Amino acid sequence: MHKHFIHAILFVLLLSTALSAQSSFDFLRLDTSPRAAAVAGSYVANGDDPNVIFYNPAGINLLTGTPVSFSFLKHLMDINFASISFSKEFEGIGRFAAGIQYINYGSFTRADENGMKLGNFGAGDIALLVGYGNQLDKNFYYGANVKIIYSSIENYSSSAAAIDLGLHYAIPELRWNFGFSVLNLGSQLSHYFNTKEDLPLDIRLGFSKSLEKLPFTFFWSFNRLNERQDNFFERFKQITLGGELRVGQNLKLRIGYDNEKRKEMKLGSTSAGLSGFSVGLGFVVNKYNVDYSFSSLGSIGSLHRFGISTSL
Repeated sequence: MHKHFIHAILFVLLLSTALSAQSSFDFLRLDTSPRAAAVAGSYVANGDDPNVIFYNPAGINLLTGTPVSFSFLKHLMDINFASISFSKEFEGIGRFAAGIQYINYGSFTRADENGMKLGNFGAGDIALLVGYGNQLDKNFYYGANVKIIYSSIENYSSSAAAIDLGLHYAIPELRWNFGFSVLNLGSQLSHYFNTKEDLPLDIRLGFSKSLEKLPFTFFWSFNRLNERQDNFFERFKQITLGGELRVGQNLKLRIGYDNEKRKEMKLGSTSAGLSGFSVGLGFVVNKYNVDYSFSSLGSIGSLHRFGISTSL
């Protein structure tokens, strides 16, 4: 692997020891697309989906054409989440991308201290981002996003600005891809009730490997490497992994596993059920890629995601 890629990773990991992972903008942690969710968000080394902009902006450099994607998540209760991503190459300049993430938490009842109903109010968050990527060296790419984030509850709001940074190293002849990203590096611009909170900083490192004699791609990702732990090596316990199998020309089957989510969903001595596991499929209809994924939260419930993408 390129030595600059390794040096950059080690440098950022050392800097991250002073950074916290607490945040009020946790919707930024949600997996955006059904394909990414089906492999448990192990997308830091992806390079053939415009939604990679939400995981590693360097991955957009491997895209071709002008891909566009729309995804929808039916969350628990009345919470709905949607995202849009787009990318285009400009010859001699580089590849640009843009994305939107939006979540609506539904309608709530407003009441006074005596319980008298005064009407309803809503709550929602949105993030707008623009990304750019280019080549550093042969098979070695970089990328960066600039994002503006806005959160609102009734008549109150909070805003923030952040950047995402990424590196991607490919070994095409061996079908290996390596990715490294720093997501949501920034600060609030305005606060709820003058209370400052951190953005959900997330440092990720991972790889993907496509097999030579089988139409199967394996994904692996270490997540939240910046979070404080008792020792350095415990930073690597938050693991996600997944696989994608191509069946014929028009169908793909996917499966994923989130190690940390399974631990979080295990309540006392009760069984965690299928929490942490996800499955999905994708198929081609004319020039459109249609995707679906199912993610289990154990006894709490499950999440269903739908998506469609094409190239303009």
